[in-house]
Amino acid sequence: MAAASSSKVVIYAALVGNLLVALIKFAAAAWTGSSAMLSEGVHSLVDTMNQVLMLYGIHRASLPPDEQHPLGYGRELYFWSFVVALLIFALGAGVAFYEGVAHIRAPASIEDSTINYLVLALSFVFESISWWIAVREFEKYRGKRGFIEAATRSRDPTSYLVLFEDSAALIGIVIAFAGVAAADYLGIPALDGVASIGIGIVLAVTALFLARESKGLLLGEPAQDSTRRSIAALVRATPGVLDVARLITVHLAPQQVVAALDVDFADDLRTSEVERVAAAVETAIKTKHPEVVAVFVSPRNAGPMVKSGGAVQQHHKR
Repeated sequence: MAAASSSKVVIYAALVGNLLVALIKFAAAAWTGSSAMLSEGVHSLVDTMNQVLMLYGIHRASLPPDEQHPLGYGRELYFWSFVVALLIFALGAGVAFYEGVAHIRAPASIEDSTINYLVLALSFVFESISWWIAVREFEKYRGKRGFIEAATRSRDPTSYLVLFEDSAALIGIVIAFAGVAAADYLGIPALDGVASIGIGIVLAVTALFLARESKGLLLGEPAQDSTRRSIAALVRATPGVLDVARLITVHLAPQQVVAALDVDFADDLRTSEVERVAAAVETAIKTKHPEVVAVFVSPRNAGPMVKSGGAVQQHHKR
């Protein structure tokens, strides 16, 4: 719950910042006619929509299991993260490319470029505050790993999605500033359109990275190596267990993991004793790792399945 609360703080901060920045950018684009500024306004509006979708995804992922979804709704967070990546690509990058090409084909001089400079400066300040909050939160998960490596290993898209969005926004602001300044001082209005295309490229690269990570989470990624090693050690330490033949873990959500195990039980155990040991295995795993919401235990090379104590088991072949 603490992780979810801290993620919400980051998202709310980004939501407020992006909304303010979007309104300012659109007003400046309407006043000056800058293509790069309009692209930046669309970018900030898309980011605002993305924060709303992520908050909705967090809410949906926290819903309890029901008859139609016995393992809960955790993967809704991963689904909405994928939708966010699609929006960045389709709306953010798409509009930026369109505006850039249109402005290059039919260049128009920027009116009152001083307004653009002021707006971009204010936008940079707002985005920097949101970015710094996201960085501080991400540092809790990053450890000694690099930002890209930490993001690819993370099972929580909220821990890095806002950070990468804000990073793209800051880069976009710098590109927009350079485009407006070049178009203004060199007297070449088409450079404003070139800047818009540059913003589109940054957004497209960001969107593709986020989409790839979200796709992996939707398909199902295993628990971290340390968690898997810990679960295997707990099972092997349970009296009546000889070894773990196979261990499969899948993340349903950042704090929701399903574990399935093929276990070698002691040969002298009766069926009732196998069930008792399997229940002890489940209890040990869930006590040490509360994020594991379901444990499925099957004796290796055993007969038909039975259920006992919430764990799926099989009759031990004697």
